[in-house]
Amino acid sequence: MGRLRQKGKAGAAKAYVTRSASIKKLQCSLADFRRLCILKGIFPREPKSRKRANKGSSAPTSFYYAKDIAYLAHEPVLKKLREHKAFAKKLSRALGRGEWSSAKSLEENKPVYKLDHIIKERYPTFIDAIRDIDDALCMIFLFASLPSNPRIPPSLIENCSRLAAEWQLYVMRSHSLRKAFLSIKGVYYQAEIMDQTVTWLVPYQFTQNIPIDVDVRVMLTFLELYQTLLGFVFFKLYTDAGLVYPPPLDAKKDEVAAGVGAYILQESSQKAEKSAPKIKIVEVDGRQVSGKDVYKTIKSLALSSSNVMDVDVPTVEHNPRDTEEEFIVQPSKSDETASSLPTLQSIEALPPSINTSLFAPYTFWLSRETSRPVFEFLVRSFAGRIGWPSSSGGGSPFDESDESITHVIIDRPVIDQSQEPDEQRARRLKRKHVQPQWVVDCINAGKIILEAPYAQGQILPPHLSPFGEYEGAYNPALLTNDEEAAEGESEDEDVEIEDAEPEDTEALKAVAIAATEDAAALRAAELAAEAAGIDPSAFEKEVAQSRRKSKKNSSNGVDEAEADMNKMLMSNKQKKLYEKVKYSQNKRNLERSKLEEKKKDLQRQKRKEAKT
Repeated sequence: MGRLRQKGKAGAAKAYVTRSASIKKLQCSLADFRRLCILKGIFPREPKSRKRANKGSSAPTSFYYAKDIAYLAHEPVLKKLREHKAFAKKLSRALGRGEWSSAKSLEENKPVYKLDHIIKERYPTFIDAIRDIDDALCMIFLFASLPSNPRIPPSLIENCSRLAAEWQLYVMRSHSLRKAFLSIKGVYYQAEIMDQTVTWLVPYQFTQNIPIDVDVRVMLTFLELYQTLLGFVFFKLYTDAGLVYPPPLDAKKDEVAAGVGAYILQESSQKAEKSAPKIKIVEVDGRQVSGKDVYKTIKSLALSSSNVMDVDVPTVEHNPRDTEEEFIVQPSKSDETASSLPTLQSIEALPPSINTSLFAPYTFWLSRETSRPVFEFLVRSFAGRIGWPSSSGGGSPFDESDESITHVIIDRPVIDQSQEPDEQRARRLKRKHVQPQWVVDCINAGKIILEAPYAQGQILPPHLSPFGEYEGAYNPALLTNDEEAAEGESEDEDVEIEDAEPEDTEALKAVAIAATEDAAALRAAELAAEAAGIDPSAFEKEVAQSRRKSKKNSSNGVDEAEADMNKMLMSNKQKKLYEKVKYSQNKRNLERSKLEEKKKDLQRQKRKEAKT
């Protein structure tokens, strides 16, 4: 006879715990419980049967795994929170009694917890930490742009600004930036760190206000975790690059609002020691022998033994790459052609896919209306030089009169400059004045594009997201060969239809529809079109267009019939999910078709205006 299962003590009722039961078990407040869950990465779970998990009750509540709550019970941070609760009671009692000395000693011995062990638990390897810093960077840059208020202390904002500057310094130093996008929310950046893509959002430099309905305490808990995480990550990145962390701050440059330029990158002394190879020297019979001498002795012994045995022994080379054997393609026994496998030499010979020194030959000057932190970061990340006026902050490496300036990033309309001096006019004609979008589009394209469409006062081309929202998204800059052919045919058809009479166009469409059935119908339609006096080229185009439409309709009909058959085998839950997916796909296709129609209408209007 098996064990009897008691109700409420097995299954889902034992595996899940409600939030109120969790707080009661941990003996902490709701705010401390939320903080612990955020720091440890524990979130509510959804059981299959809420009624079974809640022991027969159907009241709405949040559920957690019982194992997660048992894991929280042994957390050192929970112990520190309990000590802080006792400390607060003792401090309030001492202040109420007027015991200032005891209150001062309590304040000096205030319990403080650290999150180092949590970072090591949640991110066992450094790659795991790199993969998870997207949200951390977004939060850091957000708080760095917020004004100080009673809920957010100035020291916190200062620390976030320091972390943001350290991240930008590393990206600029390592040339890790890959993509950028100017959106309504802010500027999206994407960098490649240790073969991992990191994407973050930086808000524009506007005055930010914290909404009243936002729970700042939850955000500050996340920020506390993210600050510790980024401190570990930045220390590892800087030390691997041979740099001192944290980078020292130049107080004079910081006072004149130099921004990122106020931090000084210094190479650590350990880098020089690691770069120099250590030669181990040992004394043998009163003579100093190094590892190099031992290697030469072994090599001479090998050569002497080869001469005695008359066997060719290959000598050992220092660099194995020089003697690497090339892969020789052997003839395959099958009919398939053998593919060449890559070797280390062939991989090293490949050109780099991304040009990290894109702006190296150019020198930029920022106009005062452009955002200096954004474009300083973009240009310096791709090895370019950039300067700015004193109104945008101090620390500019050169002034506006520098002869090496090749591009001026300007975002203002063209004004009449007929009365400017000859020297200033000659200087202006030497430089290329471009709008800020040109810099971002060059980075996303991976090459220097033409400056004429981005000149001052010109209507800019569409600025597209380089991240790719979904497969098949609308891209106005790209035009396939089929669309070009269809566009050319539509132009010819418009001209011919405009020249033809209404009766001829109706007869042409009717004859073309009848011609799509078989060869005999096609021959009869040709004779009918010839008798009606229709142009043969117009008839052929109409036939091709009607065939494309019929094929599209037939394929859609087959796909819909197959989808209906597959839908019959789905459960109700799967059907609802499938309908949601199809609804979103149809919505995207409808939006794309609308945009394509608008583009065609604009092109037709341009052609008509050009003709007139």
